[in-house]
Amino acid sequence: MGATVNSELSGKVAIVTGAGRMRGIGRATAVILARMGSNVVVTGTGRNPDTFPHDEKDVGWRDIDSTVEEIQANGVRGLPLIVDVSREKDVRRMIDSTVDEFGRLDIIVNNAAAPYGPDRVPVLDLTADVFKDVIDIKLMGTFYCSKAAARQMVKQGEGGRIVNLSSTMGKSGHANTSAYNAANFAVDGFTQALAKEMAAHAITVNSVCPGLTETSRMDPMGREDRWDERLRGIPMNRVGTDEEVGELIGFLCSPRAAYITGQSVNVNGGALTER
Repeated sequence: MGATVNSELSGKVAIVTGAGRMRGIGRATAVILARMGSNVVVTGTGRNPDTFPHDEKDVGWRDIDSTVEEIQANGVRGLPLIVDVSREKDVRRMIDSTVDEFGRLDIIVNNAAAPYGPDRVPVLDLTADVFKDVIDIKLMGTFYCSKAAARQMVKQGEGGRIVNLSSTMGKSGHANTSAYNAANFAVDGFTQALAKEMAAHAITVNSVCPGLTETSRMDPMGREDRWDERLRGIPMNRVGTDEEVGELIGFLCSPRAAYITGQSVNVNGGALTER
């Protein structure tokens, strides 16, 4: 096994939900936390390998099991779990499995979200089932995971970190994205409220708001002309990377960020609003 790059999270235990995609914020974050010395639990939905994108198939990617291999290459321990974050029973099992395996929980990164695609239609064409699916995974999942993790952190009495993945579209509404906007606006509000409740326990709660980011989640929208149009609204004139988002999350999970809570931090190359 390789040595970790630093040890500021040595002995800590983190959970990162939605961490099975090779090109994704969840995987990048999990590996960065491992490099910082944390043991990491990663969750996924048990994707059918037949649905994997070509680049994952080409390298024999195995979803969360491959992410765990990358974690353990940094000299720490990893644990893969199949979890549906929209089910409170699954979330409780996730916390119990983490504590059974590692004895504690210090960090949770709520990254799981519904797949991009069927929700990106006008409200008049949006079905209640699709809207509810986006809310159940992003918002209810964040609620269930944050509540269960916070309860364990309070019980331990040593503080902790909760980081919720939102979006710059949690700050600016746009046509054909009403479900996604609603879920992420709510996540940012929930983050602010929970931060105030957890402050007395030295548990920080923040949300990270990526703009346009190069991940496999973006595959259904295509690139080329559509991406060129969106790049015109980004002063840095490029798309962000999953690693760049993960580095901010790693910082917020570190002791250096102990006085930062209740914030919704953009990672978007200077764009004032998401296009």
